[in-house]
Amino acid sequence: MCCSSFLKIMMFIFNGGIFVAGAAILGVGVWVKVDSGSLLGLLDNVEDIPSGLSQLVNVSYLLIAVGAVLLVIGFLGCCGAVRESRCMLLTFFSIVLIIFLAEVAGAVVLLVFQDVADQLLGSLEDEVKRSIQKDYGSSESLTSLWNATMEQFKCCGYRNFTDFEGSPYNIEHGNAYPPTCCNATYSENVCSANGAIHSDIDGCFEKLLQLIEDNAVIIAAVALAIAALEIAAMVVSMVLYKNIGNKA
Repeated sequence: MCCSSFLKIMMFIFNGGIFVAGAAILGVGVWVKVDSGSLLGLLDNVEDIPSGLSQLVNVSYLLIAVGAVLLVIGFLGCCGAVRESRCMLLTFFSIVLIIFLAEVAGAVVLLVFQDVADQLLGSLEDEVKRSIQKDYGSSESLTSLWNATMEQFKCCGYRNFTDFEGSPYNIEHGNAYPPTCCNATYSENVCSANGAIHSDIDGCFEKLLQLIEDNAVIIAAVALAIAALEIAAMVVSMVLYKNIGNKA
């Protein structure tokens, strides 16, 4: 009896952790998906994008799905322990096992993408530069997207301010560059080449690469913690399943 009560408490602890972790993963997945509308959304206007970049978008959908299911199974595990339902416990074990395998697959994709992210994003440099020089200043959607991205991440162009040379904006404003390419302390009304050189603002390539690397580490750490909880919860659920069967 004491052992059964202890196992129920452990199920509550493990499933509470899984529930919270599910909420965290769901939040990260939604954030990655929404953020793709800014930095990653810039790549939608670029031709010949490497197919490997689509993996990051797929990972965001996987995170949302895994997070939502973890919320459900966290609740399911608690109910199964309280009601001592073998059916609910077996269902709980099966779903957690599937999620565990999906997390392993997602972690592998993330690790592989992180290793090749620099190469993939670097290969886009010429295409992105051509897109900027062709449409920045004439296409409202691309211009507003770049402006919002550069304002949010404090960056200028894909590599640097020279990406805007020859663009409709650059020509129309007398060889001027977007305001984000100059420091806020720059005294001139327009951002000239001289001001951009002295401001030395990083390109958005570095910001995007850093964003991918940082989030890959965070997601991997969360996945490891959740995997440990899931393994423990599966073991406890099977022990409870066996004990309930012996009582019957």
